[in-house]
Amino acid sequence: MSSLFDDLCEGLQEAIDYEKGIGKAKKTAFVIAPVTKYSNSQIKSIRNKAGMTQTVFANYMGVSKKTVEAWELGRTHPTGPACRLLSILDKGEVSELSFVAVNVDKT
Repeated sequence: MSSLFDDLCEGLQEAIDYEKGIGKAKKTAFVIAPVTKYSNSQIKSIRNKAGMTQTVFANYMGVSKKTVEAWELGRTHPTGPACRLLSILDKGEVSELSFVAVNVDKT
C-alpha cells in the first residue's frame, strides 16, 4: 500500500482510539510571524542584494515593472503576500522556491 494510505489508516486509528478514551490526541500549533513592512530603500536594497534588475524582480514578485518602480520611489508600498516574498528574498531563501531557477552564466 502507499505511504499516504498507511498514514491515513494510522491517523484514523488514532482518532478512533482517542474517541474510545484509550489514546491521546495530537495537537499542532502554527505560529505565524507578523508580516514585515519594507521601506522603499529596503526594497531597492533587497533587489540589489539579490542581483536582480527591476524587470526580473517584478517577474519574481508577480507584479509589473511600474509597480516595482513605485515601491522603490515610495509612491506605493507592497502588502501581504508581496511582503512575504520580500522577506524570503531578504533572507536568501529564494533557491527553496519551486518557481525560481537560478542560472549562472560563467562566460
